[in-house]
Order: sequence, then C-alpha cells, then structure tokens
Amino acid sequence: MKFKAVFYHAGCPVCVSAERMVADAIDRSRFDLSVVHLGKDRSHLSSAEKAGVKSVPALVLDNQVFHINFGASLADVAKG
Repeated sequence: MKFKAVFYHAGCPVCVSAERMVADAIDRSRFDLSVVHLGKDRSHLSSAEKAGVKSVPALVLDNQVFHINFGASLADVAKG
C-alpha cells in the first residue's frame, strides 16, 4: 500500500531547492508523490489549508504536515 505525499511550494528559491531534495529522497515505492506549485495553480490553496499547511515549502505525508524552512506563509501565497 502506498501512502499519499504532497509537496506544496510557491516557486521561490527555497521552495525549488526543497522540492529537488524531497523528490530525490522520497521512497517512491512507499509514497505516491504529487508536487503542487501554488504560485502557478492557486486552485489547491484550500486543500493545502485543509491539510494544515501554514507556510511553504511543506510536505504532507499520510495527512501529517512537515514544514520545511520558511519561504512564505500560505496567506502571502494566496495574496499573490
């Protein structure tokens, strides 16, 4: 059984660096990874918020949020 993993980011240098590290490090045999660029696709803001994401970059693994560094708050991303 694979667990769901979602990496949310906004495209800033901190986010892009974290995305590369996570994408390379995550065990794809255990996790189904989706990458969501909230800067380009704001339609996922509500799902990020519901998942508990407060800032990006953030990784949600099996419904548990892990905030990575601090690129921008979700409220700032929503403002554009």
